[in-house]
Amino acid sequence: MNEFGKGLDYAGMVMDILQLKEHYPFLEIGSIGRSVEDRDIPVLRIGCGTRHIHFNGAFHANEWITTSLLIRFIREYAEAYAHGNSVQGVDAKQMFDQTSLWVVPMVNPDGVELVLTKPEDQQRHELLEWNGGSTDFSGWKANIHGVDLNDQFPANWELERTRRQVANPASRDYSGSSPLSEPEARAIEAFTRERDFAMVIAFHTQGEEIYWNYNDYEPVESEAIAERFAQVSGYRAVKLTGSDAGYKDWFIQEFRRPGFTVETGLGINPLPYSQLDDMYGKASKIMVEALKL
Repeated sequence: MNEFGKGLDYAGMVMDILQLKEHYPFLEIGSIGRSVEDRDIPVLRIGCGTRHIHFNGAFHANEWITTSLLIRFIREYAEAYAHGNSVQGVDAKQMFDQTSLWVVPMVNPDGVELVLTKPEDQQRHELLEWNGGSTDFSGWKANIHGVDLNDQFPANWELERTRRQVANPASRDYSGSSPLSEPEARAIEAFTRERDFAMVIAFHTQGEEIYWNYNDYEPVESEAIAERFAQVSGYRAVKLTGSDAGYKDWFIQEFRRPGFTVETGLGINPLPYSQLDDMYGKASKIMVEALKL
């Protein structure tokens, strides 16, 4: 157990995934690529439908709680399907047959490890320097290269880099030397292209908001879908301006399909693990709504 309670570090996530596969053989597991420190970035598939959608979490290291959120949903969904039950009042078999859900629970494994387990390499001079000289890495958002992975995508990347005004590696807000400079960003970009998703949702913390637009590239149905998500969850659908280069932004711009960032929970990151039950109660409703669309 780490100092934050029961948040899943990388090893804990991998163990949970293997146990899920053992209990529910119909799950598919794999990897979308490897991180800077050569960790696999796991992906799970549940469902066999021709409609493919994608959820991801932990783009930002200090938002590690989103990994637990997604693993918990997969567990609930798989158990319901195995026993012929429903999830949030929706028949699990119907969702399984209609939609293939691909989940990447931890986009940024190296960063999460830095935040949760305080590995030995936290003493590396550059990490300490990028963290303002502090050995407290609890607020670290970036990957282990000091790059914000959600500022890495070719959707007005230069504009976002100028807006951030962070010119060098840091604990947060450094966009990198170029779009897709980081292996984690390249991995999820290639995975997204390969799978041709009808919809993607990136789960972040915090604010209980749903961002659904990007520079008018989004399809007409995106706002209505966001409002449905808001209605079932109690979150607020927000038309966002002044933000670029995120995964959701790139997906909308590139594919002209519905893409969303869902900011779960309330407070200051990292949110305490004690919020997970409340977060799950709301965010899981969004997940089910996305599956049954």
